[in-house]
Amino acid sequence: MKVITIAGTPSSGKTSVLLHTLNLFKAEGIKTAAVKFDALATQDHDLYQRRLGIPAIRGLSDYVCPDHYYVSNLEEVLAWGHEQGAALLVIETAGLCFRCAPHINGVPAVTVIDNLSGLGAPEKMGPALKLADVVAITKGDLVSQAEKEVFLHRVRQVNQTARAFHCNGLTGNGVLALKRMIDQWPEVPSLTGLKLRYSMPASVCSYCTGEIRVGRNFQTGNVVKIHVANQN
Repeated sequence: MKVITIAGTPSSGKTSVLLHTLNLFKAEGIKTAAVKFDALATQDHDLYQRRLGIPAIRGLSDYVCPDHYYVSNLEEVLAWGHEQGAALLVIETAGLCFRCAPHINGVPAVTVIDNLSGLGAPEKMGPALKLADVVAITKGDLVSQAEKEVFLHRVRQVNQTARAFHCNGLTGNGVLALKRMIDQWPEVPSLTGLKLRYSMPASVCSYCTGEIRVGRNFQTGNVVKIHVANQN
């Protein structure tokens, strides 16, 4: 089974791009399945089921860090994909803080970013963009050609090796390029023992275990303080 991970900024069009891409596989009779990880709520799995009629599930992290929840459940969703008889499993993550990246060594990684997020957005996305194999840039129809080119340049400054391309999440224009890339990617026999491309954030502080009060007296565990004096 082929497996790909998809990350991106909130509302950048991750699900829309995937819907159009998976529809191309459906037209060829190739069975696909989708998993959406999010924090508190998502109905994206319903979109995959209703529009494409493919197996789709969601995972909600609730009070747990969504990134830690995601990596803790990768073996389970891979086993589920095999149970569905899928030839391609897409694992879509939530649009979060981007301190880390959901991408895995040996598993093709796609990151979606939109032209409206600002010229500084590519740098702010950190390893989620820097370590991706493919970068899909959406909402190019809402900016000028010059703005598209400048934004693409900023993306390539952050990630010089990824294949970056423009696509339209509403119409599906451009997603054929992604589909052709997936056609060339290898199958992933197992995720056990593979390594994340970047470490998860350090956690285990008092807020991780349920503390909600603000103040030094309530902070224990792995706590890092800002150095205000050094910035004056």
